[in-house]
Amino acid sequence: MDQNPFIVIMAGGVGTRFWPYSRVKKPKQFLDVLGTGKTLLQMTYERFLPLTSPDRIFVVTNKKYRKFVFEQLPALPQAHVLAEPLRRNTATCVAYACYKIRRIDPEAKLIVTPSDHLILKEEQFQKVMQDALVACASRENRLLTIGIQPNRPETGFGYIQYIQKPDTSVFKVKTFTEKPDEQLAQAFIDSGDFVWNAGIFVWTVPSIIHAFEKHLPEVAEAFEEGEQYLDTEDETAFIKRAYSLVKNVSIDIGILEKATNVYTLLADVAGLI
Repeated sequence: MDQNPFIVIMAGGVGTRFWPYSRVKKPKQFLDVLGTGKTLLQMTYERFLPLTSPDRIFVVTNKKYRKFVFEQLPALPQAHVLAEPLRRNTATCVAYACYKIRRIDPEAKLIVTPSDHLILKEEQFQKVMQDALVACASRENRLLTIGIQPNRPETGFGYIQYIQKPDTSVFKVKTFTEKPDEQLAQAFIDSGDFVWNAGIFVWTVPSIIHAFEKHLPEVAEAFEEGEQYLDTEDETAFIKRAYSLVKNVSIDIGILEKATNVYTLLADVAGLI
């Protein structure tokens, strides 16, 4: 199979942190919030083109936002825009994309990314992604998350605590903490072993599906029982049923906080927003 990775762009969020500029009818990922002439979704899509080809990029979004994706990414195959019927958070979003991609390449490497990040050092970011792809496939079925070096005690982001070891660039994750208050966030920065959780993940299809089977078996069962309907005219009905059967849970809480094979690769690329 082609060694280029698949990219999964999560574009279903409602952008509440940017309200009222970002609204439910048109969230921030579909807006030109920086005045560059490109939306955050378009910038995210273009950021990954040096790493792969357009036919290996998928966008997962709420069904009401599909039209924005088609308008803003006309080169993307329409079959690669996965429409979610209900909001079920990132675990179900990731599962939908992973089971689709498994049908194309059962051994695929995946990068899962939000659609609304600002990355200022793009060449350095691409080097980090290449390193992460090597690391996730090397051993231990690693589930890799990208850690961003913090420059302020931000209370709107999650944090990763990692186990420091010399002579390595990939660190085992010790804990995750969601959106601490300012005092705790400052303590994290002062400790030197916490980074922002970028919400960018790198893994292989076998690794993440095994993790679903172990830590979120109800999600795995919901998709596996109707996997044969994917890429058929019955896919929409199957996905609607699958989404109705699973709970609303993030990939962080549902899998990464439970798994023992989670690692982080640190990046100084500036700019979560």
